[in-house]
Parts: sequence; C-alpha cells; structure tokens
Amino acid sequence: MAYDVVRPLIHEVLTKVNNAKVKGKKIEVLRKYQSEGLKMVLKSSFDPKIVWRLPEGDVPFIKNDAPEGTEHTRLEQEAGKLFHFIKGGNDKLKQVKCETMFVQMLEGLQEGEAEVLILAKDKKLHQKYKGLSKQVVQEAFNWDDDFLNVNHKDYKKSA
Repeated sequence: MAYDVVRPLIHEVLTKVNNAKVKGKKIEVLRKYQSEGLKMVLKSSFDPKIVWRLPEGDVPFIKNDAPEGTEHTRLEQEAGKLFHFIKGGNDKLKQVKCETMFVQMLEGLQEGEAEVLILAKDKKLHQKYKGLSKQVVQEAFNWDDDFLNVNHKDYKKSA
C-alpha cells in the first residue's frame, strides 16, 4: 500500500473532492485525508449554528506568494485558532483585533488555503468545490444534523 509522504493542504483535499465524479468517492477522499483542522474548516462552513464575527465578502490582505511547502503556515494547524473568529468563541476579543488577527492568519497561509478560509467564513465552500455539500460532509464524518459524531461514545440523541 502506498502512503502519502506529505499531507496535502486543505485546498488540495477539497480539489480532490471537487474532481471526484461520484458522491462515494468524494466521501472517500474526505475520510482519507480527515484531520481535526479539515473538520473544523468544513464545520465552520456548513454548520448553520456557527456564526462568524467577520464581515462577509472579500478581505483586504496581502497574498502570500511563497511556493507551496515553503514559507507559509498550514490551515490544518491554524484551524485551532478559528474560535477567535466565531461568535461565542472569544467574544471578549475586540472586533478590530479579531479582524486584524484574521488578516494576519490569511497573510501567513498559502494563497489557496487563504481562499478556502474566506469561502468557509462566507459559508460558500460548496460554490467553489462542486459536490462538497452538507450531506457529503456529514456522511464522511458520521455527523448528525447538529454536526455531532453519531458514533461518539458520549453521543446522546435527544428525542
């Protein structure tokens, strides 16, 4: 069995999902490359209960044009900081600081990763990556309508 030496960036995983022709293959790609970072980004885009503190639309930032794999951060690792930008996550953070931190995060990411994050913020990942839908994401990660893992040992579905 062949193993990937370097994990693909999140935008590369989503491109693989986009290029997969059938739903089953799209789910297979998401499962193959699943990580906490990927799940956080997808959940932030598809879960209607997650509300971003940031204005919708384009974000003024300087794109990091360093070649992939060189001088940029990975969205997979940066995803743990997304709570700062979500209502209920770090509401004590002043809005100006929140927006400044978001721009700084974008400027550190590779260009494709920054685009993914902006699309997630605007809940529009599905518009760029065809076939990436709420249903596909939920099935890939065994999430219910509340985006909770139905196989988790502490899972209790309310009646």
